[in-house]
Amino acid sequence: MIIESIDHIVLTTRNLDKCLAFYTGALGMTIERFGEGRIALRFGTQKINVHPPGYEAGIKARQPTPGSLDLCFLAACTLDTVIERLRVHGVPLELEPSIRTGARFALRSVYVRDPDDNLVEISVPAE
Repeated sequence: MIIESIDHIVLTTRNLDKCLAFYTGALGMTIERFGEGRIALRFGTQKINVHPPGYEAGIKARQPTPGSLDLCFLAACTLDTVIERLRVHGVPLELEPSIRTGARFALRSVYVRDPDDNLVEISVPAE
């Protein structure tokens, strides 16, 4: 078996409204509703399924816990544009721009926290 890519991940949240506001407002993702009241955040060809408090998935992580994710997203704009959008949405940086190691190439990244305290890295290819 050879894994090609990630189709989706699941994010468990304490507060659905704050979660959706962060990912749609600060990061520009779109909300997708599917199935029986299910919610996802879509970006590019990927999505994040969101499990709000009280949601009982048929199969799930053994201990789904808000704030346990460490995510890295590649931006489709400059890092300066990312930083300005975060500032406009009142999202403080956890770490100023720095060079990091990505899956395919070196990255220039900033880090923030979402409303559940997940660590979110937003990156562009390092030059």
